[in-house]
Amino acid sequence: MERIPVFILVILYFISTEVACNGYTHINNNVQSERRALIDFKSGLTDPNNRLSSWKGNNYCYWHGIGCENGTGFVVSINLRNPYPIENDIPYVTPQIPGFNSFKAIPIPQFFGSMKNLIYLNLSHCGFIGEIPSNLGNLSNLQYLDFSSKYTYHNDFGYSSDLFIKNIEWMTSLVSLKHLSANNVNFSMVGSQWIEVLNKLPMLIELHLDHCSLFGSIPSPSFVNFTSLSVIVISSNGFNSTFPEWLLNVSSLVSIDMSGNILHGRIPLGLGELPNLQHLDLSWNDHIEGNISQLLRKSWKKIEFLNLGLNDLHGSIPSSIGNFCNLQYLDLSGNNLNGSLPEIINGTKTWNSKSPLPNLRELDLFDNQLMGKFPNWLGELKNLRRLQLSSNELEGPIPTSLCTLQHMESLYLGGNELNGSLPNCIGQLSQLKELGVYSNQLSGTLSEQHFLKLSNLESLELDNFRLNVSSNWVPPFKLRSLYMISCHIGPAFPAWLQSQKNLQYLSLSNASISSSIPNWFWNISSNLVVLILSDNQLQGSIPSSIGNFCNLQYLDLSNNNLNGSLPEIIYGTETCNSKSPLPNLRELDLSDNQLQGSIPNLIGNLSNLYSLNLRNNQLSGTLTEQHFWKLSNLEYLYIDSNSFRLDVSSNWTPPFQLRYLFMGSCHIGPTFPAWLQSQKDLQYLDLSNASISSSIPNWFWNISSNLEYLILSHNQLQGKLPNSNIGEFLPNLYCDAPFSGGPLTTRQPAEIQ
Repeated sequence: MERIPVFILVILYFISTEVACNGYTHINNNVQSERRALIDFKSGLTDPNNRLSSWKGNNYCYWHGIGCENGTGFVVSINLRNPYPIENDIPYVTPQIPGFNSFKAIPIPQFFGSMKNLIYLNLSHCGFIGEIPSNLGNLSNLQYLDFSSKYTYHNDFGYSSDLFIKNIEWMTSLVSLKHLSANNVNFSMVGSQWIEVLNKLPMLIELHLDHCSLFGSIPSPSFVNFTSLSVIVISSNGFNSTFPEWLLNVSSLVSIDMSGNILHGRIPLGLGELPNLQHLDLSWNDHIEGNISQLLRKSWKKIEFLNLGLNDLHGSIPSSIGNFCNLQYLDLSGNNLNGSLPEIINGTKTWNSKSPLPNLRELDLFDNQLMGKFPNWLGELKNLRRLQLSSNELEGPIPTSLCTLQHMESLYLGGNELNGSLPNCIGQLSQLKELGVYSNQLSGTLSEQHFLKLSNLESLELDNFRLNVSSNWVPPFKLRSLYMISCHIGPAFPAWLQSQKNLQYLSLSNASISSSIPNWFWNISSNLVVLILSDNQLQGSIPSSIGNFCNLQYLDLSNNNLNGSLPEIIYGTETCNSKSPLPNLRELDLSDNQLQGSIPNLIGNLSNLYSLNLRNNQLSGTLTEQHFWKLSNLEYLYIDSNSFRLDVSSNWTPPFQLRYLFMGSCHIGPTFPAWLQSQKDLQYLDLSNASISSSIPNWFWNISSNLEYLILSHNQLQGKLPNSNIGEFLPNLYCDAPFSGGPLTTRQPAEIQ
């Protein structure tokens, strides 16, 4: 072999060295540029929680959320997702994820679009604002892109977001993209072109566009290029069209979610023939139609999750549903299904299983018109966790076979025509968390046996039973929600409630309790949100310690025998870390008791109060502006059938806008109350027996076009009715206002048309 001259070898050496050095310099410059951009990004942030504390030093590959390519040091992964970490499927990158970043009120930095080696970019839920930068289209290697926003709010035009897209064309350059998530990002300016653009991404596998302000019809692409599409989520938008049938040609689809839109028309039967479909959610569309019997007779080979709730489906459930061997979740609630549940369902022989639907975990048939008795196969769904059959027309007894479903966590049978008693074997369902059997024709006695093993029970809803437990019974459960309406629990206040420290919702209305409320009850749970003890014969007074219910929003003690005065001081401001007592209270109903004395001024501090009902007591005293000074949210006020005197200045403007105002038997006069002129939203007004002896001012007849009910009787009103027909001003008004003490030129009709 001929030898290469030495001078040629020397030349080749220098050439190769220069090329290598220049290449290394180029790579190094790019790496340094990326490092500087990341440092500049961090320096411009406010990081009070020091969540990017690892972003220091020169080796940014060790910074949380940054992943580098082995060997070159190029940034190939940026994950700033807030608040929860996600699994990473990029084989040679292991990004570390900083939780709870919140870069509020800054736009997404432009430099992300210059990192052309990026494969993974996750900026979701970080609080960025403004337009999504179009230079992200430079990232031709990008496989995973998520800029979902967590900040959405509702306005007159639907849901809006702090992030938006004006032009989507730049996405056509993302030729390697497999996963796109833009949930809660405003796409309203994009129009219908989104589908054509995304159809040009040949490798796209997952598409998530939930709450994106997309409206109108779902366009059909000129040709379907979604050859790899596996997941499409376009839920909670404003699509008003039929189901896009071109999706039936995408055989790769595994999951479809179009819930929460305004889809209408028939569900294509072809959905049941998609060979890979496992997840279908078309719920909350209201107007989707179809025959459930025809639909469920299709093959649905791999279906695991099927939610068609809150639509307009009709027909009866066929026995072929038993063929869905992989089905785990079925929701057909809120439709017009009728007929009986099938007595026998198919599938046990086909799938070589001893029980039907062996994988079914949740079955929701709430709010239909299903009739008949419980079929035997319901008690054979051995993996069932949740059964919701409320608000139907089912009849007969509750079968004891349900007690064999040992995985049951949620059982709702309310609002049917079930009869008989509650089987005491229900107490054997040790995993049960929720039980609701209200609004049926059930009756009988509940004993400790009914609750024997219900240590996981959190919610209990019953009515019309008699509770018979020992005085020292300690329930095995710690309830969060307890509704026992029209159950015979009394006469003593139930001592076993003392163990229920987690209560948030409690209703014991019409429970035949005729004792006083024990002192320990007012400290039972600081988490209590709803408290209803109405329609009993409760004795005693309301203590100052009621203020310990820091989170209370709804309090109803109406129709009892409570007496005494309302507490002048309410404890709890220190406990609740609030300047005012009961800081969250929205509705207060103490009507139909025997309460006496005056109303303390502190009621004016209940700034969230929406409804106040003190009617039909023996309360008295003077109401001043101080009693209302912070009640800007008040819309319903009932203080009639007491003996109050209203003393406010002639130019007082209330902080509220009332819809319902009942002040009958309150001393308001002698002049007609001028402050009413500010109440433009009134629908119901009762000022009967209010000691008013003036004329009705002209402005009153234009006070509110919504006024439907007006009572001014038993006063000494003077003057004339307006010459114009009152019905022109108040077309829906029912009026009870017999005038006396002055001339009348127009008859007083009982009803004005």
